[in-house]
Amino acid sequence: MIELIDGLPDGVVGLIAVGQVESADYEAVAAPAVKKALEHHQRIRVLHVLDDRFGGYTAGGALQDAILGLAHPRSFDRIAVVSDEDSIRRLVTLAGWSIPGEVKLFPNEELEQATAWAVEDLETP
Repeated sequence: MIELIDGLPDGVVGLIAVGQVESADYEAVAAPAVKKALEHHQRIRVLHVLDDRFGGYTAGGALQDAILGLAHPRSFDRIAVVSDEDSIRRLVTLAGWSIPGEVKLFPNEELEQATAWAVEDLETP
């Protein structure tokens, strides 16, 4: 499942993966949150947390994660990914170059720093 992270400034979408992440989680939570943020901002920031509560992606969940990025290729200013999971860190490292915005990896213990980076110097519309 994907849950929204509360308390972030407008223009920053916070997502936390809990348990198994499926296609429906992106359709019900992540995609609408991104769409809503893009109604008010040309470019947004994302804080994506895949910590110890993350149980992995189903095939559909992994596909929807990729589709979400491809559907809005120039809409992300910064993406902070928080995870200690080796496979997630490798994937972000390999695919991060293809995302027009900045992508930065943080270990689980640096969630606070990841959040600060995601909101740093945020321009308001």
